[in-house]
Amino acid sequence: MLREYLSPILETIKIILLALLIVMPIRYFLFQPFIVKGQSMEPGVVSGDYLIVDEITYRFREPVRGEVIVFKYPFNPSHRYIKRIIGLPGEKVEIRNGKVYINGKPLNESTYLPPGTETPGEIEMVLRENEYFVLGDNRIASADSRTWGPLPRKNIIGRAIIRAWPLDALAKFSAPFYQF
Repeated sequence: MLREYLSPILETIKIILLALLIVMPIRYFLFQPFIVKGQSMEPGVVSGDYLIVDEITYRFREPVRGEVIVFKYPFNPSHRYIKRIIGLPGEKVEIRNGKVYINGKPLNESTYLPPGTETPGEIEMVLRENEYFVLGDNRIASADSRTWGPLPRKNIIGRAIIRAWPLDALAKFSAPFYQF
């Protein structure tokens, strides 16, 4: 009698444990959810969007220019930010007259920025090894490398790969092709 009563409970516990054994490693080592807060990546990514972040790719290759990444804010690692990679290690990044230049050549950002978008500020910076220059797509409302300097490689959590919510805005993220 007791055995009949406990059998369904034990089966339920087994299923829950099995699910946890499968889901937890995926959640903590491969992919993680990220809910966007703020306007820094508008219009492409808006506050409230639910993104899936790939945490494994950068264990096998370096980040690429144009990828949208999630990272630990350098001055408070408990905060997570989302920005786009603009400058790579060893490159000279300049912002002048509203335009971004990489090693003296203008960066064509027309695939993800609205026409006429200017980048405020005047900056000239050479990135060292394991440093990246990141910018929000909403250049007016973004605190980014213009404000706090280069992003250390160790702070990068992963790259945004899918916008999963809202469903009507479901999208895959990919790095644009840049021609210099």
